[in-house]
Amino acid sequence: MTNKTLSIILPCFNEEKNIPFILESFYQVIKRDDIEVIIVDNGSKDNTAKLLKDLIPKYSFAKSIRVELNKGYGYGIISGLRVAKGNYLGWTHADMQTNPKDILKAFSLIEEHNFSSNIFVKGLRRNRKSSELFFSVGMSIFSSIILLTPLWDINAQPNIFSRELFDNCSNAPYDFSFDLYYYFLALKKNYRIIRFDVKFEKRLYGHSNWNINWKSKLQFIFRNLIYILKLRSKRYN
Repeated sequence: MTNKTLSIILPCFNEEKNIPFILESFYQVIKRDDIEVIIVDNGSKDNTAKLLKDLIPKYSFAKSIRVELNKGYGYGIISGLRVAKGNYLGWTHADMQTNPKDILKAFSLIEEHNFSSNIFVKGLRRNRKSSELFFSVGMSIFSSIILLTPLWDINAQPNIFSRELFDNCSNAPYDFSFDLYYYFLALKKNYRIIRFDVKFEKRLYGHSNWNINWKSKLQFIFRNLIYILKLRSKRYN
């Protein structure tokens, strides 16, 4: 049974330096008791688990779960969504490149639309490096052509939607194609997509687990291209 209005999932992998900053940043903006933040320790090998155990009790809006084996970014989010209590669900990255205030901006859009169950709110990143923008535009164009669906800034954060969408999907991928899957699924189910600008900041601590160099980017692109082709041939559920 749900007893929260909104649940936000933050998948973390080796984010020990970011954990205190994440919790304190959300503490500064969440001033209501119907929002929960679920931090998923997605098989971290650093001190993330201990920090969460020590710090979570100090923040009433937060809780954490541990995934012992990292099966992918998407699997971490799914693990969090499964224990979420919100009528509306969402996720954002734990690297803090998007501000926690964006969560409240996104949720205010849902409130403005009278808590419709048929909307999908997604950020639209600004202030990005030209190389990252080039990569994002290329993926958006390719995905749109192959899937015959207009898609833009696919991996933008945050993403928020009604529990109904999560309850009616069963084939979400476990890797970084997770964002594409939910965005595409919402479109195919005729959800109203609402975008809003978010400022994309520089990561303060740690490093990306995929955006390391051009080799890792090419591997990421290849995996996504394969998944896009598979997605085109699947039923949309």
